[in-house]
Amino acid sequence: MKRVTSRNGRPLPLAQIPELSFQEFRTEILDGASHGERVILYFGVRDRGRIKLYAVLANDDNSSLHSLSSSVDEGGSFESLAVDIPSLYIFEREIFEEFGIRPENHPWLKPVRYPQKRANQSERIEDYPFFSMEGDEVHEVAVGPVHAGIIEPGHFRFMCDGENLHHLEIQLGYQHRGVEDMFLQGDIRSKTVLAESITGDTTIGHAYAYARCVEGLCGIEIPRRAMAVRGIALELERIGIHLGDLSAISGDIAYLSGNSLFGALRTLVINTSQKLCGNRFGRGLTVPGGVHFDIDDALADHMRRTLTDVMERAELACDEMFSDPGVLSRLEKTGVVDKDTAVSLGLTGPAARASGLRHDVRADHPFGIYRYFPVYARVMKGGDVFSRAYMKYLEMQQSVELILEILDSIPEGNDLVTPPVEMKPDSMIISLIEGWRGEIAHCAVTDSSGKVIRYKIKDPSLHNWRGLALAVRGNGISDFPLCNKSFNLSYCGYDL
Repeated sequence: MKRVTSRNGRPLPLAQIPELSFQEFRTEILDGASHGERVILYFGVRDRGRIKLYAVLANDDNSSLHSLSSSVDEGGSFESLAVDIPSLYIFEREIFEEFGIRPENHPWLKPVRYPQKRANQSERIEDYPFFSMEGDEVHEVAVGPVHAGIIEPGHFRFMCDGENLHHLEIQLGYQHRGVEDMFLQGDIRSKTVLAESITGDTTIGHAYAYARCVEGLCGIEIPRRAMAVRGIALELERIGIHLGDLSAISGDIAYLSGNSLFGALRTLVINTSQKLCGNRFGRGLTVPGGVHFDIDDALADHMRRTLTDVMERAELACDEMFSDPGVLSRLEKTGVVDKDTAVSLGLTGPAARASGLRHDVRADHPFGIYRYFPVYARVMKGGDVFSRAYMKYLEMQQSVELILEILDSIPEGNDLVTPPVEMKPDSMIISLIEGWRGEIAHCAVTDSSGKVIRYKIKDPSLHNWRGLALAVRGNGISDFPLCNKSFNLSYCGYDL
């Protein structure tokens, strides 16, 4: 095979990544996909007047990552892979938008984000080429980009026949954030606050992925106790968000007891994060090289009591909720994404596992404390709102059990930080983290002086927004809020 193998969080010399003709590059990717590998990253880097394309495939069976590259002339084109591997459609749209090289025969070549730095400056967000339908009884419903409350900007266009929803097109990209470029300004080792701001509801997940990029490029291993603290914080983030999602789903179907109780339990969990680091969302905890805060005996006892109480009450509430006929009538068979569709879209996280895909970075590409506390990915097969909601419940149980196990054998010692050193030159590193929404990927590429020249981020929302669009097809338009809550996707995680 014409690619090089690495592991999650381990740097790879650029010289070892084979540069192939595009036809060889394409054949190699198709061959990997045919053997069950997933393309987790596909992006470009400017290189002496050409665009070098990098692809990273994950083999979840043996925890390996495979990298390869090819080059395309600026202003040129390349043969689209999205026809054969639909999950690549969004990566190729990004590449076209950033560099202007066209993926020929791409099935849906539309703008992604309308960033300020784009190859075609004439494209405007007001001219977005929406799909349209014709018919005497067809009508469109437009929602956003301005929403009530504190929701971020995004436009949803529903094509309906009466109450029946035929097609949903989701247009994002209103924020012009330029996050990836900001990672290239100044010292990459001091970008924790930026990483925490990629998407505010995944502060721990993205900060963790960023920190492991820096640590890998510096060739350092963080203290075991810091690994334990990070793992606990990541699981607290997962529990808190899943409780909030169950509350929101309950609210959308007027199941008010669930709405109130799950929301109250969420507060107990995020307040535990605040006791750890002073912030309910985990800001300020993670730093390249380790963590800023420790868990003493008193805090460990508080975590045990709180999480045990939260889970006991959550289990009672979930038993009631998921056996209530009124609840089940709204959740079951609503917003179905079958396994084949989930695979083709590259769905990740609880949304993928609810459709039968056994993907979980903690299990497939273990990192940090998960190398010592194995996680087994749980799955369901229904692919509907019920399965996505119940999956959140199962993952909460698993996370509480995991935290309690870590607390019972947390490594001794006072060392929490290994200071970063000089970074490896001419290298690439891929850092994968299982956030509460799914697989987070950060990738950094350095030049001959060790300076980062490309920082690529993939939030799970990049793939999962398309899953939401397909989930609602054939449902009533009134079911959209319920489907939306069951995915709970990020606007800013998409608008990088």
